[in-house]
Amino acid sequence: MKKNKKCLILCIYSLFLLLYGSHPFALESDAEQPIVIDSDTATYDDATQLSTYTGNVISVQGSIRVNSDKLVVHFKDGEAEKLVFTGKMAKFKQTPSEGAEDITGEAFTGEFYPKRNLLVLINNATVWQGSGAYSSDYIEYDIKTSLVKAGEKASDSKRVHVIIKPKAKQ
Repeated sequence: MKKNKKCLILCIYSLFLLLYGSHPFALESDAEQPIVIDSDTATYDDATQLSTYTGNVISVQGSIRVNSDKLVVHFKDGEAEKLVFTGKMAKFKQTPSEGAEDITGEAFTGEFYPKRNLLVLINNATVWQGSGAYSSDYIEYDIKTSLVKAGEKASDSKRVHVIIKPKAKQ
């Protein structure tokens, strides 16, 4: 069982290098851009340092765009520390580099950590780029380097599903 798990991890790692190796970095300006949020309603609780947005929420930071039903922003010392988005299927899209194909994904829950450039997709998560796709209940995506990690280390019962489509013949 351990040997199969190591083989699976190696295969997934190789796949991610294949899919994302040609796009080593996200747009450099993304992390320097403000996070802009549009929604139907918004509330801020100064005591808990939580800001809650509901109804057709659209969050944009540079080339990163997230659509969700609800967004909760956790602040620490006046800065956004964590953004939690939920919905029927919250969706994200990012341009990893100039001229590259967008990376898109969806999940029931997502957590974005701006200072760490980390997006975590939880519960029925799927990410696509070009002809590749992978699904798991847990996916971590490093926005800056386009590095993807799928599956949970603590559980052998959580599976990762990967699809590699061949390139179209010319």
